[in-house]
Amino acid sequence: MVKTTLFLATLLMAAAAHAEVTITDAWVRGTVPAQTATGAYMKIKSTEDAKIVAASSPAAKMVEIHEMAMANGTMEMKSVEALPLPAGKAVELKSGGYHVMMMGLVKPLKAGDKVPITFTVVGKDGKKTTVEVKADVRPLGK
Repeated sequence: MVKTTLFLATLLMAAAAHAEVTITDAWVRGTVPAQTATGAYMKIKSTEDAKIVAASSPAAKMVEIHEMAMANGTMEMKSVEALPLPAGKAVELKSGGYHVMMMGLVKPLKAGDKVPITFTVVGKDGKKTTVEVKADVRPLGK
């Protein structure tokens, strides 16, 4: 009886578990005074299948996940509704691929600043959680 109860409790705890998302190497490209947009880059890893469905930051009026890809011989950038996070695999947001686009900056971003970015993550169970990172601002050209 004790073994059965312990087994059932373990199953219930496993069912209630949700994706743990870790973000590393987060950085934002610095700006010049009149610039109103910039990109943020990082590595994101989830313990189980999940997806990022939204992003926000007090540093910008609009924050979106974008993808750059070749289409008809031209490099195009477009927003995506969701960024898949396959279980156990790092997803790298980088220049020329998926990245965070920060538009309507409230002030210029200079090297040494920290920019908070909050991501809304949906697990395979449909549960929404948020993950915040403080990204370092790197100088232009880095």
